[in-house]
Amino acid sequence: MNERTNWISEKTINELNALLEAGEVTSRQIVLTYFERIATIDSSGPTLNSLLELNPDALHLADQLDTERQAGKKRGILHGIPVILKDNIDTNDKLHTSAGSLLLKDHVAQEDAFVAKQLKEAGAIILGKANMTEWANFIADDMPTGYSSRGGQTLNPYGKDFIVGGPSAGTGAAVAANLVVAGIGTETSGSILSPASQNSLVGIKPTVGLISRSGIIPISFTQDTAGPMTRTVEDAAILLSVLQGKDDKDAITSTNPLLKTIFTDHLLKDGLKGKRIGIAREPFFDYVDQDKQQLINQAIDVLKESGAEVIENVNVPTAEESWTIDLMVYEFKSAIESYLKTVEPTLGLNTLDDLIKGNRALGTRALKYGQSLFYQAAATSGQLTEPAYLNSLIFDQENAREKGIDAVLQNEQLDAIVTPNNAGAMIPAKAGYPSITVPAGYTPSGEPVGITFSGGAFAEPVLLECAYAFEQATHHRKAPRLQ
Repeated sequence: MNERTNWISEKTINELNALLEAGEVTSRQIVLTYFERIATIDSSGPTLNSLLELNPDALHLADQLDTERQAGKKRGILHGIPVILKDNIDTNDKLHTSAGSLLLKDHVAQEDAFVAKQLKEAGAIILGKANMTEWANFIADDMPTGYSSRGGQTLNPYGKDFIVGGPSAGTGAAVAANLVVAGIGTETSGSILSPASQNSLVGIKPTVGLISRSGIIPISFTQDTAGPMTRTVEDAAILLSVLQGKDDKDAITSTNPLLKTIFTDHLLKDGLKGKRIGIAREPFFDYVDQDKQQLINQAIDVLKESGAEVIENVNVPTAEESWTIDLMVYEFKSAIESYLKTVEPTLGLNTLDDLIKGNRALGTRALKYGQSLFYQAAATSGQLTEPAYLNSLIFDQENAREKGIDAVLQNEQLDAIVTPNNAGAMIPAKAGYPSITVPAGYTPSGEPVGITFSGGAFAEPVLLECAYAFEQATHHRKAPRLQ
């Protein structure tokens, strides 16, 4: 695209950090380079439409961090490194947090989300907010991934005819197109893994409790989490170490046994050696076409060649149970109304009914695809007392955990389970268990494909070992050829 900015393409956090340490570039120059790429690629040319807004203070923050570096006050490896956040993550600055909705286009958070606070304290520059599937795809049944009423449709940089994945679509497209070095997405069920696999990225959906959810526009108390989206496993591990932490505003973070873990210590080139990896073919391989299945089969051969003991056709006992989204429907009303208490009263958005009425008032500008899921959630009490909700919660927890992932891990003595793309995302999501997707190649038409490793609660170190060893054995990722 632009030869002046090609130097930054595919640069990792460590590579940018080394350039900064050597005095070869400044954080100001890095920010300006990304701005130029955004102008050339996102806002014109291919017009990926991945970013909703940029931080007006980004250059000032870069200058501040450059000054700190010159004074010998480096905060860490992220010092002066730009990242982007999905537009449902609060930042207490001049950026808005809207979940892609026109209703919240004027909402400025009064506090940083915990993840934003962790990034800022580590010296990262919040470059801007990424477009996303509106309300994290929890407003309408047939909304395309990557679409929002505020931002329009995000495109896949590998081809406009490929789905971009979602709901963390803008984060995925922007990182893939080298508009920023790394980004933060959120997931309830596939929302990180889907755009990561579709954009040839590494995406980590961590164990619920590893990263605080405070200050993130929610769907589900049970399933929501934030996680890194990067071009390398190393960058994802770096971010994971920074993002995790105990947060008094999110009680589940007190259950995290990995608080002192340095995740980059688990980047082992021989990390697959001796691992028992189960291949969960049924029904998950049926969710992808033959070209993608072929690539995953080739990836499985790499696992074997890398010293893993591959167990074919492992059975997740509950894989074909009658799963529903009932839990999310019931939890959404309570969760979103709790969040709306933090929104400026002048916006008049205090309840889910207020959102529904506000969308109606905006008409087709806000409701191109309707709001059927809002209606379903609004029909619940919001008190989480309904037998239907409690039974769904119990069903999901038992069948995703003890009778599902825990059962297959124990029965087969596995370290990890492999599925293609985000085909197996739902059960780990319902269990609150971790998954990591890594680039596994491209179909003949050029569509990216990912291989996903999933495990039990707080299995991130083991999954990182598997993911890094696979990445280092293959180096599948390549930058998109933007037209």
